[in-house]
Amino acid sequence: MQTVIIVIHLMVVAALVVVVLLQRSEGGALGIGGGGGGGGFFTGRGQANALTRATAVLATIFFLTSIALTVIASMNHKQKSIFEGGAASAPTAPAGTNAPPPLPDGKGGLLENLQKMQDQKPAAPAIPPAPTGPQVPKSQ
Repeated sequence: MQTVIIVIHLMVVAALVVVVLLQRSEGGALGIGGGGGGGGFFTGRGQANALTRATAVLATIFFLTSIALTVIASMNHKQKSIFEGGAASAPTAPAGTNAPPPLPDGKGGLLENLQKMQDQKPAAPAIPPAPTGPQVPKSQ
């Protein structure tokens, strides 16, 4: 069902682009159907009325298919919140890094886990800090 609506949506989009480009250009903008005289695709008021109606109909179909696609997508989507439940699998830090331990699965929400991590005291750094300032070699 969703694929059929997407195909219809894409055909409407292509038709809408063509209809908009066929309309008379009043400021030298994008319209290719306007111009000065010379027996075009349509002539005079007939062109304006037909293209205006076609644009309105295609725009309405475009909005309806957009809404239909949104409704179909939301029907298949489960509501999730980052504040409820733990992660399915906690990421582990590479060996030798000073990262906090992984969170327990399914215990508490995100805010409680962050509070626990904040309460834990960080371990001493495994690598001493790099010296600051210019390094001058010692003379012997």
